[in-house]
Amino acid sequence: MNQREHLVKETQVPGVPGEGHHAEPSALGLAPGGWVGLSMLAFLLILVWKKVPGMLVGGLDAKIAEIRQQLDEAKALRSAAEALRKEYADKIAGAEKDAAAMIEHARTEAEAIVAKAEADSAAVIERRKRMAEDKIAAAERAAIEDVRARAAGAAAQAARGLIVAGHDPKADKALVDQAIAGI
Repeated sequence: MNQREHLVKETQVPGVPGEGHHAEPSALGLAPGGWVGLSMLAFLLILVWKKVPGMLVGGLDAKIAEIRQQLDEAKALRSAAEALRKEYADKIAGAEKDAAAMIEHARTEAEAIVAKAEADSAAVIERRKRMAEDKIAAAERAAIEDVRARAAGAAAQAARGLIVAGHDPKADKALVDQAIAGI
């Protein structure tokens, strides 16, 4: 038998095959679990003595304060962004109203310009019509005057011809004497 088998045989509990009771090592009367507990207690006491929990709490408090500050900054930035968004929304609404007013004003001006152009063109047409009528009337008067002048010239020519043909020197003498007597 080798040494291992010998130890297993010595530590076996009678009546339980293959199972045995092992002897636990101990030092200064403490089992391994006791030493682990004692070392943990010493470690915790050293941590408390060096104020590690306070440092941890202080670090956590500092981190919490930093996070709160970042949250406050984020809230301020959000409110500023919302105010800016509202301002631009108001500007857009104002610009839309201004654009609508400009379109309406342009439409009104265009209608006024069209109405003025129609009135002006009607006035120009009426003025040109009167000018044409005046020119026609002037041409008629000129034609009538020309016809009268020609008629008068023709009548004078005919009268001269009649006078020359029907008057002799005796008849002229009688007319001259009668004209002198009337003076």
